[in-house]
Amino acid sequence: MTVQENYMRVKQNIEEACKRSGRSIEDVTVVAVTKTVGIEKTREVLASGLEHLGENRNEGFLPKYEVIGADAVWHFIGSLQTRKVKDIINQIHYLHSLDRISLAQEIQKRAEHCISCFVQVKTSNEETKQGLEPNELLPFIQELASFDRIHVVGLMTMAPHTSDEEEIRTCFQMLKKLQQDVQALDMPHAPCRELSMGMSNDYAIAVEEGATYIRLGTILVG
Repeated sequence: MTVQENYMRVKQNIEEACKRSGRSIEDVTVVAVTKTVGIEKTREVLASGLEHLGENRNEGFLPKYEVIGADAVWHFIGSLQTRKVKDIINQIHYLHSLDRISLAQEIQKRAEHCISCFVQVKTSNEETKQGLEPNELLPFIQELASFDRIHVVGLMTMAPHTSDEEEIRTCFQMLKKLQQDVQALDMPHAPCRELSMGMSNDYAIAVEEGATYIRLGTILVG
């Protein structure tokens, strides 16, 4: 199937999930994860009507940025090493993996404009998952108040790769509750209105639980 056909099917699933949860499909942004494909397939993604692209490594992102540039809205969705911040921070629109003060300090040092950031939270017990522990979140975001190059637009998480839908749903519900806690503090540097959660295997559940950005790779680009 083409990217266009895959996207039409995904949009239908999102719309159905929105109906089940009383939401509008306009509230959900699809980030097409192009990290495993080349420039031509990435162009096909853009031609299908998707403009938000997600990359997780400098080595994959930079060659595509050189060719595509401002034709896309760029999301860096992978763990970002502090030493590599300088290479990409002024080319991206969103960072989905802010999880430590040393990274915030390097962004503050290198960014020429304010970066929209999602703070990554660990909502499962999987040892391989990265992010802040839930009880670390509020102090961390409060500490970011002095960083004028960082705008905390929301939170991000990755649910465990499992067939247990309730376990997945619990992770997303936890992130939603944490987002509401941050939003209630009404901090100018951290409006925290967005939720980046849900991937190819669990995006419908994520939408039902309030996701505003879903990160889809395999189901769109193969």
